[in-house]
Amino acid sequence: MNNALPDTLSAAAQEIEHLRKTIHYHNHRYYVLDDPELSDREFDKLLRRLIDLETAYPSLITPDSPSQRVGGSPADGFDRVVHLTPLLSLGNAFSREELRAFDARVKSGLDKNQVEYVVELKIDGLAMNLVYENGRLTRGATRGDGTYGEDVTTNLRTIRSVPLVLSETGGIPPLLEVRGEVYLPRKEFDRLNKLREAAGEPLMANPRNAAAGSIRQLDPKITAERALAIFMHGLGTEEGLGVTTHAAMLEKLKALGFKINPHYRLFDDIEAVAEYCESWAEKRVDLPYDIDGLVIKVNNLAHQHALGSTAKDPRWAIAYKFPAEQAATVVEDIFVRVGRTGALTPTAILRPVRLAGSTVSRATLHNADFIEEKDIRIGDTVIVHKAGEIIPEVISVVENRRTGSEQPFVMPTDCPECGKPIVREAGEVAHKCINPHCPALLREGLIHFVSRDAMNIDGLGPAVITSLLDAGLINDAADLYLLKSDTLAGRERMGEKSAANLVAAVAASKEAGLARALFALGIRYVGAKASAVLARQYGDIDKLAVASTEELMTIDEIGPKIAESLAGWFAEPDNLAYIAKLKAVGVKLTEERQEPVSQELAGKTFVLTGTLSMPRKEAEALIAACGGKISSSVSKKTSYVVAGEEAGSKLDKAQELGVPVLNEEEFRVLVQTPEA
Repeated sequence: MNNALPDTLSAAAQEIEHLRKTIHYHNHRYYVLDDPELSDREFDKLLRRLIDLETAYPSLITPDSPSQRVGGSPADGFDRVVHLTPLLSLGNAFSREELRAFDARVKSGLDKNQVEYVVELKIDGLAMNLVYENGRLTRGATRGDGTYGEDVTTNLRTIRSVPLVLSETGGIPPLLEVRGEVYLPRKEFDRLNKLREAAGEPLMANPRNAAAGSIRQLDPKITAERALAIFMHGLGTEEGLGVTTHAAMLEKLKALGFKINPHYRLFDDIEAVAEYCESWAEKRVDLPYDIDGLVIKVNNLAHQHALGSTAKDPRWAIAYKFPAEQAATVVEDIFVRVGRTGALTPTAILRPVRLAGSTVSRATLHNADFIEEKDIRIGDTVIVHKAGEIIPEVISVVENRRTGSEQPFVMPTDCPECGKPIVREAGEVAHKCINPHCPALLREGLIHFVSRDAMNIDGLGPAVITSLLDAGLINDAADLYLLKSDTLAGRERMGEKSAANLVAAVAASKEAGLARALFALGIRYVGAKASAVLARQYGDIDKLAVASTEELMTIDEIGPKIAESLAGWFAEPDNLAYIAKLKAVGVKLTEERQEPVSQELAGKTFVLTGTLSMPRKEAEALIAACGGKISSSVSKKTSYVVAGEEAGSKLDKAQELGVPVLNEEEFRVLVQTPEA
C-alpha cells in the first residue's frame, strides 16, 4: 500500500470509499460470521490508513465510517426518542402447560388446527431499536417504555457487529427499523471484572447489568473499550423488505449484514417446541453468552398481524423462561450479622459457585426457624438458587451426601457484637440485641443513613464507615458533617482528592431535605414512602415531633404501626438531642410543601407499577401537582394504574378489578391536560 497521501480531494475520496467498503467487509467476516480472512495486523493497517486519510481530509469524515467506532466526545445525557413502531415486551410461560395454553390461544385466534412457530434463544441483554435509512444507520435507542427510548446511537456505533452501512447484496430497503439484544460475552465480562478487582473497584454483578451499564456510558470511548455484541431478531417499521415469514426475515437480516443467532428452529407442533425449550436448560451453560429462556413466535407475518397485540405484549409471541437456575455447593460456615434494628440474621458462607451469571459465596438463612425447618448444618451440601434471579437462597439440603461430620447450627445467646443477652419476643421470628449502645446498631444505622434512598452520600460505603468508627472519628451520623479532608487524607485507600470529594459529598447531603433525612433516621416501620408522605404533610421535623399517634393515623397511608413507632421515637430525649445535633451541623430537616398547581385530579388515586422512562419521583410529582394522590396498592378505590415496562402483580390486580390502566404516553397526556 502506497503510504503517500493523495494530491486531490477526489482521489482521497475514492481511496477512502474503497477502504471503508473493504473494512466493513472484514468487520462483518470477523464480528458477525466469525470467519476472518485477514490477520489483526493486516486489518489494523487498513484502519490506520483510513484514519490518516480522514485526518488529512476531515471534510470526508462521515458518521458511518469504520474510524468512528472508537467513540466521540462524552455526551451530556441521552435524548428521548420515539420508536417508529412500539417495542412491546413479551408475556411469559414457565412450563409446558403454559406453552400449550399459548398454542391453543393462537390456533383459536387464527381458526387453524396447525401453526408454524419459530423458536429463538432469548439473549439476556438489553433490547435495542436501530433505524436504517437508505442502508445507513441513523439512530439507535434503548427500549425505554416501549414507546420512548434513549438515543444511544453514538455508543451503538462502537459495537463491531452493528453494521454502519448495510450490505448491497441483501437488497437494501429505503427504511428499516430492526430490533436486537446487546449483550456482553462471558469472556469479556470476566476480563472486565479482573481489571476492576485489580483497580480496587466494585465488581459488576452479571453480564446483563454490565451490558446495560456499558451501552449507557456518557463517554462512548468507554463503551468502545468493552467488547459488546448484538444479535438482531425482529422488525418494527420497514419498507420494501419483501418477506412473508419471520424465518425469512431473519435470513434477510443476515444477508443485509446483521448478526443473527444461529440456533433458531422451525416447528409445527407445540410439543416439539417445548422439548426444544427444555433441552436448553442444561445446554445454555456451554454458550459463550447468557440466555434466560427462549422466544416462540408465529412464523407467518400475516398471521402475526391478524393476531395483533394487547396494550402490553403481542399475542403471537411468548417467552419461555427457565426455572430459577440452581446449583449444589457446600455450607462451609454460618455467621450471624446484627442489623440496624438489632435483628440477628444468620448467613451461610458457601463454597463459591457460579449461579445465574455471577459467583455466589453467601446466602441469607433468614432466621433460626428457617434453618431448623430445612435442617441446614455446617458442612451440608445444599441446593441454592437466586430468589427472583437476584438474592441467593438455600432451598434444600442434599441429605444423601451427609457424612456424619456436619455440625448443627445454634443461634447465639449473647450478641456477637456487644456480648449482651439476645432476646426473642413472643410472636416474633427474629432474635434481637436490645442494647441501644451495641456497636453493630450504630454501624448498620450509619450505613443506612448514607444509603442511596436516604442521604445518598457517595463514597461512604460500609468499609469506610467501619474504618471511621474504629478510628473514633465518628460516634453518630451528625459527626460525619464535622469531618475534615486533612483528617481523612492518608487513611487506607484515601488520598487527598478522594478525601476532599468525600467531605464535599457529605456537605452536599445537608440539602437532601426532610423526606430523605426522616428515612435516614431509621425509625422502625418508617420507610421511604411513609417518609415522603410525612414530609409533604408536615414540612418541618419539629411539627412532626409533636404530632400525636391519633393525629398521625388520620394521614393516608400512615397506619397504627407507623404512627405508634413515630410517636414513641420522638418521645425519647436522646432522639431529640440527636435531631438537635443534626440541625446544629446544618442538616436541612424541612421540606417545601408545594401546593398543587391545579385540582383537576383531586380525589383521584394513582398506583405506579413497572419501570417508567421518567424517574418514579417525577411521576409522583406530576400527579401531586394536579391534586392527585399516590397509593402503593390497588383496590376498587384506585382511579388509575400507570403501568411501565415489566409491570407485575399490580397490573394483574387492576385488570381483575376493572381499574383503568394507563401506559406512560397516556399518563403524560393526562397529567398535562387532566380530565375535568
